[in-house]
Amino acid sequence: MSKIKIILVLSLFVSGGAAADIWRWVGADGVTHLVDTNTTIYTWVDESGEVFYSDTPDHEDAIAIQLIWHSKGDLAGMNTTAREDTQEYYCKRATEIYDSYIHAPRLYRTNEAGEREFLSEEEAQTTIDETKIKKDDLCS
Repeated sequence: MSKIKIILVLSLFVSGGAAADIWRWVGADGVTHLVDTNTTIYTWVDESGEVFYSDTPDHEDAIAIQLIWHSKGDLAGMNTTAREDTQEYYCKRATEIYDSYIHAPRLYRTNEAGEREFLSEEEAQTTIDETKIKKDDLCS
């Protein structure tokens, strides 16, 4: 575990005891995290591709992660059913996205001007493969 990740985890424990809300966020690697604080979390990817998280923007490429309210309660009190429901939701959503990519006539991205840029066959296949990996991770 990197120093930044350890600092983040420690800061979450220090930031308070029983919180009234649980927040979720998705890391750059596509993994969904649950936290019991709405303190801003920053992320960036270094030159070697390693993903970092911090409660301060410690890097020039750091961006704030969007925290989304998840539920009332605290992480310690979150029951197994709530976790299973959350995982089931993300599995279903990832499956829907994957299926839409498989059945799309062509995949595209939207550029800054709002115009469609169609992916090459190789780019489209890479996107589909990466989406399948994420779906499989979320549905395991």
